[in-house]
Amino acid sequence: MVAKPLKQSKPNQPDLRIGTAGWSIPRQSAEQFPANGTHLERYAAVLTCAEINSSFYRPHRVSTWAKWAASVPDDFRFAVKAPKTITHEARLACTPEDLKNFLAEITTLGPKLGPILVQLPPSLAFQSATAKTFFTMLRDLHQGPIVFEPRHATWFTAEADDLLKVLHIARVAADPAPVPEAATPGGWNKLIYYRLHGSPRMYYSPYTQAFLNSLADSIAQHQQASTVWCIFDNTATGAALGDVNILRNLLHAKPQTANPT
Repeated sequence: MVAKPLKQSKPNQPDLRIGTAGWSIPRQSAEQFPANGTHLERYAAVLTCAEINSSFYRPHRVSTWAKWAASVPDDFRFAVKAPKTITHEARLACTPEDLKNFLAEITTLGPKLGPILVQLPPSLAFQSATAKTFFTMLRDLHQGPIVFEPRHATWFTAEADDLLKVLHIARVAADPAPVPEAATPGGWNKLIYYRLHGSPRMYYSPYTQAFLNSLADSIAQHQQASTVWCIFDNTATGAALGDVNILRNLLHAKPQTANPT
């Protein structure tokens, strides 16, 4: 049976979006989606967000971004991962042109562009001057939502968090968490972004019912936020869409929580 999109959030409640990294539909989840159309069209008939990770590895043609935007309803949003040339090779010490080229690509999505995801390599430590220069430059060039996933322990300090708050950048809540502080959201609290990679085996393992129950409770507490995203990245064996479905049902049953979309 095809799952129906759930209603949008009520006034004064966060816009809650739950989806996966990419939009592949594995066989075990196919009955939840329409039978006809591309994977993206079928996916977007039920869910209202997805995270684009391929942008991390390579640039895409403008026509590709335009095709993706045209394939989804008006209320659908894409999160887009920043290129490794900026985050892993330049290690944030990139030029304005590097950022401008990336932004020129993704703005082809128009109003369907959601957060930009900046994920750092685990070895990249916090350096105040570099971080301030990069994130100020990014914020000057892009006024839309930005989320940040650092993985070195030095980023989980008051100084780094204050920088993110000033620039309205949200720090991702990640699982598995490289340090305990990474398991909870940080930075600007008007945008919350959970990024769940699978545990105990990253990218493969489905989450337990106990974990998803706890996650639903945590999401329900973010009433101060304007937007809450939850992206499952455990897609290697198709576990992500099963976890999405369970979490949506759990949140839908909570009267105090915005309806998941």
